[in-house]
Amino acid sequence: MKEGYSVISFPSLGIELNPPRYFSIGSLNIYYYGVIIALGLLLAVLYGLKRRKQFGLKEDDILDGVLWIVPFAVLCARAYYCAFKWEEMFASNPISVLYVWEGGIAIYGGIIGAAIGVVIHCLVKKISLPAVLDIVALGFLIGQCIGRWGNFINREAFGVETESFLRMGLMSTISGNVTYHHPTFLYESLWNLVGFAALHFLSKKRRYDGQIALSYVAWYGLGRTFIEGLRTDSLYIGTMRVSQLVAAITCFAAVAVLLWQAFVPHDRQKLFVNVVAQREAEAAAAAETEPAAEEAAEEEPAEAPEETN
Repeated sequence: MKEGYSVISFPSLGIELNPPRYFSIGSLNIYYYGVIIALGLLLAVLYGLKRRKQFGLKEDDILDGVLWIVPFAVLCARAYYCAFKWEEMFASNPISVLYVWEGGIAIYGGIIGAAIGVVIHCLVKKISLPAVLDIVALGFLIGQCIGRWGNFINREAFGVETESFLRMGLMSTISGNVTYHHPTFLYESLWNLVGFAALHFLSKKRRYDGQIALSYVAWYGLGRTFIEGLRTDSLYIGTMRVSQLVAAITCFAAVAVLLWQAFVPHDRQKLFVNVVAQREAEAAAAAETEPAAEEAAEEEPAEAPEETN
Protein backbone atom coordinates (compact mmCIF):
# COMPACT_ATOMS: atom_id res chain seq x y z
CA MET A 1 0.00 0.00 0.00
CA LYS A 2 1.31 3.41 -1.00
CA GLU A 3 1.83 5.76 1.93
CA GLY A 4 -0.42 8.79 2.05
CA TYR A 5 -0.87 11.63 4.48
CA SER A 6 -3.83 13.06 6.35
CA VAL A 7 -3.43 15.78 9.00
CA ILE A 8 -1.19 18.72 8.08
CA SER A 9 0.29 20.86 10.83
CA PHE A 10 2.56 23.84 11.30
CA PRO A 11 3.45 23.53 15.01
CA SER A 12 5.39 26.79 15.20
CA LEU A 13 2.33 28.63 13.89
CA GLY A 14 -0.21 26.66 15.90
CA ILE A 15 -1.96 25.40 12.76
CA GLU A 16 -3.41 21.89 12.29
CA LEU A 17 -5.88 20.90 9.60
CA ASN A 18 -6.97 18.00 7.43
CA PRO A 19 -8.38 19.46 4.19
CA PRO A 20 -10.26 17.09 1.87
CA ARG A 21 -8.80 16.43 -1.56
CA TYR A 22 -12.12 16.76 -3.34
CA PHE A 23 -15.80 17.52 -2.99
CA SER A 24 -18.69 15.74 -4.64
CA ILE A 25 -21.65 16.88 -6.68
CA GLY A 26 -23.84 13.80 -6.96
CA SER A 27 -21.59 11.01 -8.19
CA LEU A 28 -19.01 13.47 -9.58
CA ASN A 29 -15.83 14.06 -7.57
CA ILE A 30 -14.27 17.46 -8.16
CA TYR A 31 -10.67 17.67 -6.98
CA TYR A 32 -9.46 20.83 -5.29
CA TYR A 33 -6.14 20.45 -7.10
CA GLY A 34 -7.86 21.16 -10.40
CA VAL A 35 -10.01 23.92 -8.90
CA ILE A 36 -6.92 25.70 -7.57
CA ILE A 37 -5.11 25.41 -10.91
CA ALA A 38 -8.20 26.79 -12.67
CA LEU A 39 -8.37 29.68 -10.20
CA GLY A 40 -4.73 30.56 -10.86
CA LEU A 41 -5.40 30.51 -14.61
CA LEU A 42 -8.50 32.68 -14.24
CA LEU A 43 -6.68 35.32 -12.21
CA ALA A 44 -3.78 35.30 -14.68
CA VAL A 45 -6.19 35.89 -17.57
CA LEU A 46 -8.01 38.68 -15.71
CA TYR A 47 -4.68 40.34 -14.97
CA GLY A 48 -3.70 40.05 -18.63
CA LEU A 49 -6.99 41.61 -19.75
CA LYS A 50 -6.55 44.50 -17.33
CA ARG A 51 -3.00 45.29 -18.48
CA ARG A 52 -3.19 44.33 -22.17
CA LYS A 53 -3.22 47.93 -23.43
CA GLN A 54 0.09 48.62 -21.69
CA PHE A 55 1.64 45.93 -23.88
CA GLY A 56 -0.06 46.99 -27.11
CA LEU A 57 -2.46 44.05 -27.12
CA LYS A 58 -6.19 43.71 -27.74
CA GLU A 59 -8.70 41.79 -25.68
CA ASP A 60 -8.92 39.14 -28.42
CA ASP A 61 -5.13 38.75 -28.32
CA ILE A 62 -5.40 37.66 -24.69
CA LEU A 63 -8.48 35.45 -25.00
CA ASP A 64 -7.33 33.78 -28.22
CA GLY A 65 -3.91 33.29 -26.65
CA VAL A 66 -5.45 31.32 -23.80
CA LEU A 67 -6.91 28.88 -26.35
CA TRP A 68 -3.42 28.26 -27.73
CA ILE A 69 -1.36 28.42 -24.55
CA VAL A 70 -3.39 26.39 -22.04
CA PRO A 71 -3.71 23.12 -24.03
CA PHE A 72 0.00 23.13 -24.95
CA ALA A 73 1.01 23.99 -21.37
CA VAL A 74 -1.11 21.23 -19.79
CA LEU A 75 -0.11 18.56 -22.30
CA CYS A 76 3.60 19.35 -22.09
CA ALA A 77 3.54 19.67 -18.30
CA ARG A 78 2.02 16.21 -18.00
CA ALA A 79 4.19 14.69 -20.73
CA TYR A 80 7.36 16.09 -19.13
CA TYR A 81 6.45 14.56 -15.77
CA CYS A 82 5.36 11.20 -17.17
CA ALA A 83 8.49 10.90 -19.32
CA PHE A 84 10.75 11.01 -16.26
CA LYS A 85 8.45 8.89 -14.09
CA TRP A 86 7.40 6.34 -16.72
CA GLU A 87 9.06 3.20 -15.40
CA GLU A 88 8.35 4.06 -11.79
CA MET A 89 4.69 5.09 -12.05
CA PHE A 90 3.09 4.63 -15.46
CA ALA A 91 4.60 1.67 -17.33
CA SER A 92 2.37 -0.88 -15.56
CA ASN A 93 -0.79 1.20 -16.09
CA PRO A 94 -0.33 3.59 -19.05
CA ILE A 95 -3.90 4.90 -18.82
CA SER A 96 -2.96 6.55 -15.52
CA VAL A 97 -1.13 9.26 -17.45
CA LEU A 98 -4.60 10.78 -17.85
CA TYR A 99 -5.22 11.02 -14.08
CA VAL A 100 -4.03 14.62 -13.84
CA TRP A 101 -6.30 15.32 -10.86
CA GLU A 102 -4.09 13.04 -8.75
CA GLY A 103 -1.17 15.40 -9.29
CA GLY A 104 1.90 14.89 -11.39
CA ILE A 105 2.68 17.78 -13.70
CA ALA A 106 6.04 19.47 -14.17
CA ILE A 107 6.14 23.24 -14.35
CA TYR A 108 9.08 23.33 -16.76
CA GLY A 109 7.11 21.14 -19.14
CA GLY A 110 4.28 23.65 -18.78
CA ILE A 111 6.63 26.55 -19.56
CA ILE A 112 7.90 24.77 -22.68
CA GLY A 113 4.34 24.04 -23.80
CA ALA A 114 3.23 27.62 -23.12
CA ALA A 115 6.16 28.94 -25.14
CA ILE A 116 5.14 26.77 -28.10
CA GLY A 117 1.57 28.01 -27.81
CA VAL A 118 2.71 31.64 -27.63
CA VAL A 119 4.87 31.31 -30.75
CA ILE A 120 2.01 29.79 -32.76
CA HIS A 121 -0.42 32.39 -31.44
CA CYS A 122 1.86 35.30 -32.38
CA LEU A 123 2.48 33.92 -35.86
CA VAL A 124 -1.25 33.51 -36.48
CA LYS A 125 -2.19 36.93 -35.07
CA LYS A 126 0.92 38.69 -36.42
CA ILE A 127 1.70 40.36 -33.10
CA SER A 128 4.95 40.89 -31.17
CA LEU A 129 6.28 37.66 -29.64
CA PRO A 130 8.47 39.40 -26.99
CA ALA A 131 5.54 41.62 -25.88
CA VAL A 132 3.24 38.63 -25.51
CA LEU A 133 5.93 36.68 -23.64
CA ASP A 134 6.22 39.58 -21.20
CA ILE A 135 2.56 39.51 -20.19
CA VAL A 136 2.46 35.70 -20.23
CA ALA A 137 5.42 35.64 -17.81
CA LEU A 138 3.51 37.83 -15.36
CA GLY A 139 0.50 35.56 -15.72
CA PHE A 140 2.68 32.53 -15.08
CA LEU A 141 3.86 33.97 -11.78
CA ILE A 142 0.24 34.45 -10.69
CA GLY A 143 -0.68 30.92 -11.76
CA GLN A 144 2.35 29.35 -10.10
CA CYS A 145 1.89 31.30 -6.88
CA ILE A 146 -1.68 30.05 -6.51
CA GLY A 147 -1.26 26.67 -8.18
CA ARG A 148 1.34 25.51 -5.64
CA TRP A 149 -1.44 25.33 -3.06
CA GLY A 150 -2.81 22.42 -5.05
CA ASN A 151 0.32 20.56 -3.91
CA PHE A 152 -0.59 21.48 -0.35
CA ILE A 153 -4.08 19.97 -0.72
CA ASN A 154 -2.57 16.83 -2.30
CA ARG A 155 0.15 16.56 0.38
CA GLU A 156 2.88 16.48 -2.26
CA ALA A 157 5.90 18.44 -3.48
CA PHE A 158 7.24 18.84 0.06
CA GLY A 159 10.87 18.79 1.11
CA VAL A 160 13.21 16.74 3.25
CA GLU A 161 12.70 16.40 6.98
CA THR A 162 13.59 19.44 9.06
CA GLU A 163 13.11 21.06 12.47
CA SER A 164 13.04 24.61 11.06
CA PHE A 165 10.54 27.21 12.25
CA LEU A 166 8.34 26.73 9.17
CA ARG A 167 8.39 22.92 9.35
CA MET A 168 5.25 21.20 8.13
CA GLY A 169 4.00 18.09 9.89
CA LEU A 170 2.43 15.27 7.86
CA MET A 171 0.61 12.38 9.54
CA SER A 172 1.05 9.05 7.79
CA THR A 173 -2.20 7.26 6.91
CA ILE A 174 -0.40 3.93 7.45
CA SER A 175 1.61 4.33 10.67
CA GLY A 176 -0.08 7.36 12.18
CA ASN A 177 3.35 8.87 12.79
CA VAL A 178 4.02 12.55 12.11
CA THR A 179 7.14 13.65 10.23
CA TYR A 180 8.20 17.25 9.71
CA HIS A 181 9.29 18.54 6.31
CA HIS A 182 10.27 21.71 4.48
CA PRO A 183 7.03 23.12 2.97
CA THR A 184 8.66 23.68 -0.41
CA PHE A 185 5.28 24.39 -2.00
CA LEU A 186 5.03 27.38 0.36
CA TYR A 187 8.58 28.54 -0.35
CA GLU A 188 7.92 28.53 -4.09
CA SER A 189 4.52 30.19 -3.74
CA LEU A 190 6.02 33.05 -1.72
CA TRP A 191 9.00 33.32 -4.09
CA ASN A 192 6.62 33.68 -7.05
CA LEU A 193 4.53 36.24 -5.17
CA VAL A 194 7.58 38.43 -4.53
CA GLY A 195 8.68 37.95 -8.15
CA PHE A 196 5.28 38.96 -9.45
CA ALA A 197 5.21 42.13 -7.33
CA ALA A 198 8.70 43.12 -8.49
CA LEU A 199 8.12 42.40 -12.18
CA HIS A 200 4.70 44.05 -12.13
CA PHE A 201 6.31 47.38 -11.25
CA LEU A 202 9.33 46.78 -13.49
CA SER A 203 7.03 46.12 -16.45
CA LYS A 204 5.77 49.70 -16.26
CA LYS A 205 9.32 50.96 -16.86
CA ARG A 206 10.60 48.23 -19.15
CA ARG A 207 13.09 49.39 -21.76
CA TYR A 208 12.41 46.75 -24.40
CA ASP A 209 9.96 43.99 -25.18
CA GLY A 210 11.10 40.67 -23.71
CA GLN A 211 12.73 42.23 -20.66
CA ILE A 212 10.02 40.95 -18.30
CA ALA A 213 10.09 37.46 -19.80
CA LEU A 214 13.86 37.28 -19.35
CA SER A 215 13.56 38.57 -15.79
CA TYR A 216 10.93 35.91 -15.07
CA VAL A 217 13.22 33.14 -16.31
CA ALA A 218 16.08 34.49 -14.20
CA TRP A 219 13.97 34.99 -11.05
CA TYR A 220 12.09 31.73 -11.19
CA GLY A 221 15.21 29.78 -12.16
CA LEU A 222 17.17 31.20 -9.22
CA GLY A 223 14.52 30.26 -6.69
CA ARG A 224 13.83 26.86 -8.19
CA THR A 225 17.53 25.98 -8.22
CA PHE A 226 17.63 26.16 -4.42
CA ILE A 227 14.10 24.99 -3.62
CA GLU A 228 14.34 21.94 -5.86
CA GLY A 229 17.37 20.80 -3.87
CA LEU A 230 15.11 20.39 -0.81
CA ARG A 231 12.37 18.34 -2.46
CA THR A 232 11.88 14.61 -2.06
CA ASP A 233 9.95 14.02 -5.29
CA SER A 234 12.35 15.44 -7.89
CA LEU A 235 12.58 14.06 -11.41
CA TYR A 236 16.04 12.67 -12.13
CA ILE A 237 18.40 12.02 -15.01
CA GLY A 238 20.84 9.61 -13.42
CA THR A 239 21.79 11.33 -10.17
CA MET A 240 20.93 14.84 -11.33
CA ARG A 241 17.66 16.58 -10.52
CA VAL A 242 16.18 17.55 -13.89
CA SER A 243 14.34 20.68 -12.77
CA GLN A 244 17.29 21.91 -10.72
CA LEU A 245 19.59 21.53 -13.70
CA VAL A 246 17.14 23.24 -16.07
CA ALA A 247 16.53 26.03 -13.54
CA ALA A 248 20.25 26.73 -13.08
CA ILE A 249 21.00 26.74 -16.82
CA THR A 250 18.04 28.94 -17.78
CA CYS A 251 18.72 31.33 -14.91
CA PHE A 252 22.34 31.73 -15.96
CA ALA A 253 21.38 32.22 -19.61
CA ALA A 254 18.67 34.79 -18.80
CA VAL A 255 20.96 36.78 -16.49
CA ALA A 256 23.65 36.81 -19.19
CA VAL A 257 21.21 38.22 -21.77
CA LEU A 258 19.84 40.77 -19.29
CA LEU A 259 23.36 41.99 -18.49
CA TRP A 260 24.19 42.25 -22.19
CA GLN A 261 20.98 44.17 -22.87
CA ALA A 262 21.77 46.53 -19.98
CA PHE A 263 24.65 47.95 -22.03
CA VAL A 264 22.68 48.17 -25.27
CA PRO A 265 20.86 51.47 -25.96
CA HIS A 266 17.10 51.00 -26.26
CA ASP A 267 14.55 53.37 -27.72
CA ARG A 268 11.31 52.98 -25.74
CA GLN A 269 9.42 54.21 -28.78
CA LYS A 270 10.17 50.81 -30.28
CA LEU A 271 8.17 49.03 -27.59
CA PHE A 272 5.28 47.24 -29.26
CA VAL A 273 2.76 49.30 -27.29
CA ASN A 274 4.28 52.52 -28.66
CA VAL A 275 4.50 51.15 -32.19
CA VAL A 276 0.79 50.25 -32.01
CA ALA A 277 -0.05 53.70 -30.62
CA GLN A 278 1.88 55.35 -33.47
CA ARG A 279 0.04 53.25 -36.06
CA GLU A 280 -3.31 54.15 -34.52
CA ALA A 281 -2.41 57.86 -34.45
CA GLU A 282 -1.37 57.76 -38.11
CA ALA A 283 -4.56 55.91 -39.05
CA ALA A 284 -6.67 58.44 -37.14
CA ALA A 285 -4.86 61.36 -38.83
CA ALA A 286 -5.36 59.78 -42.25
CA ALA A 287 -9.05 59.23 -41.50
CA GLU A 288 -9.44 62.92 -40.62
CA THR A 289 -7.52 64.11 -43.68
CA GLU A 290 -9.47 61.99 -46.18
CA PRO A 291 -12.93 63.60 -45.64
CA ALA A 292 -11.37 67.08 -45.71
CA ALA A 293 -9.74 66.33 -49.07
CA GLU A 294 -13.02 64.98 -50.44
CA GLU A 295 -14.89 68.11 -49.29
CA ALA A 296 -12.30 70.36 -50.91
CA ALA A 297 -12.64 68.46 -54.18
CA GLU A 298 -16.43 68.83 -54.09
CA GLU A 299 -16.25 72.59 -53.40
CA GLU A 300 -13.76 73.30 -56.23
CA PRO A 301 -15.67 75.13 -59.03
CA ALA A 302 -15.88 73.42 -62.36
CA GLU A 303 -13.96 75.06 -65.23
CA ALA A 304 -16.07 77.05 -67.68
CA PRO A 305 -16.40 75.39 -71.08
CA GLU A 306 -14.40 76.95 -73.94
CA GLU A 307 -16.38 78.91 -76.51
CA THR A 308 -16.39 77.61 -80.06
CA ASN A 309 -17.04 79.65 -83.27
